[in-house]
Amino acid sequence: MEVQDVAARLARVHERVRSACSAAGRDPHEVRVLLAAKTMDAPAVRAALLADAAARAAGSGTAPVLLGENRVQELVATAPHLTDLAPTWHVIGPLQSNKVNAALRWADAVQSVADDALALRLSQRVRERTAPLDVWVQVNVSGEPSKHGTSPAEAPDLAVRVAALPGLRLAGVMTVGARSDDESVVRAGYARLRAVRDAVVASGAPGTADADGLSMGMSGDLEAAVAEGATVVRVGTAVFGARPAPR
Repeated sequence: MEVQDVAARLARVHERVRSACSAAGRDPHEVRVLLAAKTMDAPAVRAALLADAAARAAGSGTAPVLLGENRVQELVATAPHLTDLAPTWHVIGPLQSNKVNAALRWADAVQSVADDALALRLSQRVRERTAPLDVWVQVNVSGEPSKHGTSPAEAPDLAVRVAALPGLRLAGVMTVGARSDDESVVRAGYARLRAVRDAVVASGAPGTADADGLSMGMSGDLEAAVAEGATVVRVGTAVFGARPAPR
């Protein structure tokens, strides 16, 4: 994968974010771009990181991209080859308890906490760290059975419990948008996640005051997510192109 091709695609994503923020009356610096590296090999991810660094060196004014992996086995396979670039890795897919140790060797954040069991496991494993682990509560705003996450009704209480655990810092909430061509349906789901976030921040519970992150929106619907307040958009195909077969 050529760095120039990736650079052009990444620039288009940042322009989409800027345009969406302008339309919504938001500061584009409020929105981070996370590159979903699912199925991409280390050279492809390196090309994206180099393109990002070059754009920032040229004065793009954008924050460094984040990296996300859905599968721990892909994180473990890719991350060791990119340590020289010091990327920030997020786990963005379901995390099994027996893979927590492997994930935490590389991950700086876990966006897919959907139950107390995983939160407790993470807390137990990170207590020796000098800095807390950023975690996000994943919410299934669409109610689709195929989607991972707790329900919007249960999410605020779960978030409060997660925020109270030692070694963890509640960063916000995350969702995968509704699978629909109707933008109003997609936006309604994102608005629902924003309401969950607002309830958590307003709860007054320990560790929730700064949990204002909203990770939502992907390559096909990031504009709708930005309009509803996204602070992180997760893009893959918009930067990497069509996915190869899973490794």
